[in-house]
Amino acid sequence: MVSQVITSTVLGIESYKILVEVDLVQSIPAVVIVGLPDTAISEAKERVRSAIKNSGYHFPNQKVVINLAPADIKKVGTNYDLPIAMGILARDGIVDEEEMKNTAFLGELSLDGSLRAVNGVLPIVAGLKDFDITQVVVPKENAKEAALVPGIKVLSAETLRDVVCHFGVNREEKKELETCEIDIEDYLNAYTTTKYEFDFKDVKGQLKAKKAMEIAAAGGHNLLMSGPPGSGKTLLAKCFASILPPLELEEAIELTKIYSVSGLLHPDSPLISKRPFRTVHHTASAIGIIGGGSNPKPGEITLAHRGVLFLDEIVEFPRQVLEVLRQPLEDGEVVISRAQTRVTYPADFMLLGAMNPCPCGYLGDSQKQCTCNDFQIQRYRSRLSGPLLDRIDIQIEVPRLTTDELLNTNIKTESSEQIRERVIKARKIQTERYKDYPILTNSQLTAEYIKIFCKLDEKSENLLRSAISKFNLSGRSYDRILKLARTVADLSDSENIDSSHVAQALQYRNFVENENI
Repeated sequence: MVSQVITSTVLGIESYKILVEVDLVQSIPAVVIVGLPDTAISEAKERVRSAIKNSGYHFPNQKVVINLAPADIKKVGTNYDLPIAMGILARDGIVDEEEMKNTAFLGELSLDGSLRAVNGVLPIVAGLKDFDITQVVVPKENAKEAALVPGIKVLSAETLRDVVCHFGVNREEKKELETCEIDIEDYLNAYTTTKYEFDFKDVKGQLKAKKAMEIAAAGGHNLLMSGPPGSGKTLLAKCFASILPPLELEEAIELTKIYSVSGLLHPDSPLISKRPFRTVHHTASAIGIIGGGSNPKPGEITLAHRGVLFLDEIVEFPRQVLEVLRQPLEDGEVVISRAQTRVTYPADFMLLGAMNPCPCGYLGDSQKQCTCNDFQIQRYRSRLSGPLLDRIDIQIEVPRLTTDELLNTNIKTESSEQIRERVIKARKIQTERYKDYPILTNSQLTAEYIKIFCKLDEKSENLLRSAISKFNLSGRSYDRILKLARTVADLSDSENIDSSHVAQALQYRNFVENENI
């Protein structure tokens, strides 16, 4: 009789139910695993054999055939060790297969029988719940993460023997596994007490840049800063994380699934409670930013989902690396295609970039003279293509601070907490406005929704018509100005967009000398 044990696999951040079937055949002792396993699963036979023996149980002296069904889905990872072991023990009559019905098993086995944590537990458990699985057995280190999914019982175990004692046929050794439960709200509330190393109150001057960042955070807009060395671009970027609004529960769960698949979750902090701020060095490859590999993994743009991707010295990135950002910036997702696999990862992030205005860095500076010629400046700026710049809503200059701004320490500026309160208020307005639509922020408005939510009066239309003629705006730039104006209006607590909001939106898109802008 063939024993069957339930487990799951993850493709992207979507899970698929897998049935581990085990049969014993009268033949030369061996272990055979079929069903498109990867190398880690093929090597599981030796881990499982040692774990079963070192846990005090008998390993069958027969040919063990293990099938991972359905056979047309590629299986990767080490979470199959525990279900394979339980299938062998069930086939050998050591555990009660009837008690394991509607129970899924996940976990990597050490040679001594102890359980190790695995990646992707949250999306796996969430998917298993949809398949009417009532409980799941996971390593103790993964228990808190699995418990984030309501409506499914989570049993945590430290060793294979613990699991066998729970499901074993020997009633004398019966021992219940510990059930894990957590309060998700406690983890989300931890964000409100988070202390940030960088705060806007410590940034001197740069009022226009601060306002631009407030608008970007409120509407989820992309932002690019240009200015001479030492003007404060990197400091402003680091402070930007401190004004981002808290994550909603659905956003936190979605983000946690991504970090779970990537193996970046801490066992004691299973829920991502604040928006990510990812900083990427200009030596990063296109695959490192977009994601990929033989077994596709999330890249930096997916790890920055619902948060910020910061590219310092953005023009130092190879142009082909920057160009791969164009489609994700427009679609909010990235599709990775391989010969046998097609994976879609969410990538709805804010792009935050910083650059110098020219190779020497001092074009237009009030104190130092630029030493670059026109050809050098044009070649330097051309690394940012027109189509990419079209996707950046806010483009501002960050000038050198004046002597008075540097020396005057008595000027009180707003703290990040004060700015964040306005950002949160604007986000709540957007949440209420778009509650019946598949939209979270103004930056996600499509052409169809722009017609509904970004209506202009006659004065605003005339102003925008003049701007289109003067700056040769593309259709995409036109839409982004309207979305930007919508955010400015929200921060002003205005239901309608007026000419002042349009004018403010226009002044944030005019520093890069490019005919496409």
